[in-house]
Amino acid sequence: MSLQDDLTAVRRNLNELVRSVERLEQDVARQSPAAPKAPEAGRMVSVPDTPYDSTLWTDTDDEGLGARDRRAP
Repeated sequence: MSLQDDLTAVRRNLNELVRSVERLEQDVARQSPAAPKAPEAGRMVSVPDTPYDSTLWTDTDDEGLGARDRRAP
């Protein structure tokens, strides 16, 4: 295949992918008409400065680091 043939095939496949995604979006919209809308882009969310309750973290492991009370081998 020549470079031009490859580019034509890529464009055709990309166009088919776009059409498939558009059909999928339409199907999802039809199946769940009461789907929640995305939050507003400019909406601010306040996060409190108070520390989290330490009891939230009891019996947890640090992912990738292991248990808090044990040492690595």
